[in-house]
Amino acid sequence: MALLCAPLSIKLNYFQMINVALLKKICEIPGAPGFEQRIRSLVLEEITPLVDHVEVDPMGNVIAVKKGKEPKRVMVAAHMDEISFIISHIDDDGFLRFLPLGGFDPKTLTSQRVIVHGRRDLIGVMGSKPIHLMKPDERTKQVPIHEYFIDLGMKKAEVEQWVAVGDPVTRERELIEMGDCVNSKSLDNRVSVFILLEVLRSLKDKEVPYDIYGVFTVQEEVGLRGAQKSAHLIDPHFGFGLDVTIAFDVPGAQPHEMVTQLGKGAAIKIMDSSTICDYRMVNYLKEQANAQQIPWQPEILTGGGTDTAGIQRSGKSGSIAGAISIPLRHIHQVIEMAHKEDIRACIDLLKAGVQYLDRYDWSFK
Repeated sequence: MALLCAPLSIKLNYFQMINVALLKKICEIPGAPGFEQRIRSLVLEEITPLVDHVEVDPMGNVIAVKKGKEPKRVMVAAHMDEISFIISHIDDDGFLRFLPLGGFDPKTLTSQRVIVHGRRDLIGVMGSKPIHLMKPDERTKQVPIHEYFIDLGMKKAEVEQWVAVGDPVTRERELIEMGDCVNSKSLDNRVSVFILLEVLRSLKDKEVPYDIYGVFTVQEEVGLRGAQKSAHLIDPHFGFGLDVTIAFDVPGAQPHEMVTQLGKGAAIKIMDSSTICDYRMVNYLKEQANAQQIPWQPEILTGGGTDTAGIQRSGKSGSIAGAISIPLRHIHQVIEMAHKEDIRACIDLLKAGVQYLDRYDWSFK
């Protein structure tokens, strides 16, 4: 049975020890799949002083290495890209058509501000047919994503000075604190970028058993592409995916539908649609969470996948892989929400997970 609540002293500690300013900075920087250059620059700035070696591979993955006592390899992946759009057409009136980069929930797009990253950044607004002009049957249907357009408030000639087909578009939303939670665009998966940075920061002057490869991957939202390539290069013995998961703990949700709940701790993934996590890694993470009094909850996700799949099977020999997931409400929408205590729990669980790998019996039994 999962330990769903921590002692009060631990809960207060989790609540107080999140660097919200850094998380805000990470979430608000744009980085569409294939256009991760700005978030990559921030990651390089933050990670370089914390590890023994950093490189950027030809795809754009940032690979940060902290040397361990023995030459076994542990890969931890957190993807830098965010669900976004790409311009596919500029019409005669200057309106932009676009395609999604990643799986958007289109019902949340109406009248939302976005940033078009052309020769300069331009604020636009998502538009669609006004409700006054809809037929009665149209009003009850969700507007499909292909019927939206982006309005820059400019004529075509001016638009074409700054925007071209192929330019990326990201959401325009800042991170704010709401109660015990943070609310922002791109918590998927910038919260994991933050967690991986914080774990490597906490291990800077500590000894670890095996080489840790902290990989900040690209193009996860369009097919786990960066993780597959980097795992093939690293060929890890052990792997940890680090990503968000669904928290459907809202009115109307049935207990069996919730997947996870906010404020109940780190989620230890058992499976999703792309991965069945190694049972040894699942048990190891449960043992570490219990030993360290870290609140946790099990995760079985029936839809969606993460970089864990790439880590598990893209190395030359495969790896003993699992995942730590951060519960998230409003996932793949304009804004997303995570609980600060869950973020803290994920930092602590990942730190313990990479520190004590050599103390566990990894044989099949």
